[in-house]
Amino acid sequence: MAVREAEHPLLRPALPQNTQEHNHRLCLLRRTCLESKKIWQIAGPSIFSRLALFSMTVITQSFAGHLGELDLAAISIACTFFISISFGFLLGMASALETLCGQAYGAKQYRMLGIYMQRSWIVLFLSSILLLPMFIFAEPILKLLGQPNGVAEQTGLVAIWLVPFHLSFPFQFTLQRFLQSQLKTAVIAWVSGIALAIHALISWVLVYKMKVGIVGTALTLDFSWWVSVVGLWGYVVFGGCPNAWNGFSVEAFVGLWEFFKLSVASGVMLSLENFYYRLLVIMSGYMHNAEVAVDALSICVTIYGWESMIPLGFLAATGVRVSNELGAGNAKGAKFAALVSVVNTLVVGSISWLIVMVFNEKLALIFTTSLPVIRMVNELAILLAFTILLNCLQPVLSGVAVGCGWQALVAYINMGSYYLVGIPLGILLGWLLPWDLTGMWTGMLGGTIVQTLILVAITMRCDWEKEARKAEILIRNEAALAQ
Repeated sequence: MAVREAEHPLLRPALPQNTQEHNHRLCLLRRTCLESKKIWQIAGPSIFSRLALFSMTVITQSFAGHLGELDLAAISIACTFFISISFGFLLGMASALETLCGQAYGAKQYRMLGIYMQRSWIVLFLSSILLLPMFIFAEPILKLLGQPNGVAEQTGLVAIWLVPFHLSFPFQFTLQRFLQSQLKTAVIAWVSGIALAIHALISWVLVYKMKVGIVGTALTLDFSWWVSVVGLWGYVVFGGCPNAWNGFSVEAFVGLWEFFKLSVASGVMLSLENFYYRLLVIMSGYMHNAEVAVDALSICVTIYGWESMIPLGFLAATGVRVSNELGAGNAKGAKFAALVSVVNTLVVGSISWLIVMVFNEKLALIFTTSLPVIRMVNELAILLAFTILLNCLQPVLSGVAVGCGWQALVAYINMGSYYLVGIPLGILLGWLLPWDLTGMWTGMLGGTIVQTLILVAITMRCDWEKEARKAEILIRNEAALAQ
């Protein structure tokens, strides 16, 4: 009996090699577009929410800048030094929740997400209490570091009134990661947008209309961040996550020590990154014409931090996508997600670099009308642009680390790259050579380059199959422990 070709695929004529390559490229393009869509579904709302929340600080600094140079310096140092330490450390600690919730969601162990979030609340809130002396003793700390008395005293006053802002971080960050790991990012964007609108309105009323001064400016920031926390909490409690949130549980107190160790490693990892360039603001206080230098660098660091919300959004998206795929046992999917995220963030980073290069003379006008400050910001703008460009890749690599649970390793890399290479090089170029702020900043860029190269090498050598097996074992053990 004759065998018809149509019924036997082995008898089909082979496609020409160029046709096979064309089909392979089309398949790769479709996969890349699909993965990019998944990443942007997380990164887009995450970027918007981060920009909205960070913009509250920018608005506060902008209003303070129009009160006076001393008020701008005070609110800038309080935010770029004390709040930055708190923000970076607690945000980093929350990335442990991102690792565990992402892998649990990928493994369809939805009940564990709520337990993980409650553990994170306990660990992060206790950590935030331990950080309170930094705010209470801000004035003597700054005087000890050599800051001018007037700046130190005003900053100390502002730091005390920013304590409620600091205490909102444990709940804000954990709720965000809890929702992100379930791909519920739209609600985060909506709540953040509403909180930003409220903040802009009350800042205008209190500062411009009621003339409450620098203390009132700080209080607006406290209030607006807690509005965001309450909004996210309400969504979770009132039915937004029926599978992942089943109420409070005593299981949250099980395995706290292991969770604490991962959280601390995560906190050190991100806080070392977040605080690194903020050191420029403190070091500028030792220079000639210190108040102008502090204001100019505070503006540059604020713009840098503002733009950093974009790669941090990709950090969150990469962490979620990698941890979801690893939790589902899909090693190749995790690797592909990391690669596509790198490509996306490089494109966005290049656009940000171009914007700063084109509008470098307009940046300072957002914050101040002081001509000396504006001139100094203009001088630093090109360096700022290249810092932004270099910064676009590193957070995505950190996102891979978060997805895989490598936070402790990256913490050591950050410590060595930033504080054993970048800071000494910055001091050498800034103080021992006549390059001032530009020299310090250039030296610190060297630390960023070293850190990025190391992370690239580690990511390229990653055994994704091994990471998938580790995620499977972790989720299985956690589920058994919770039972």
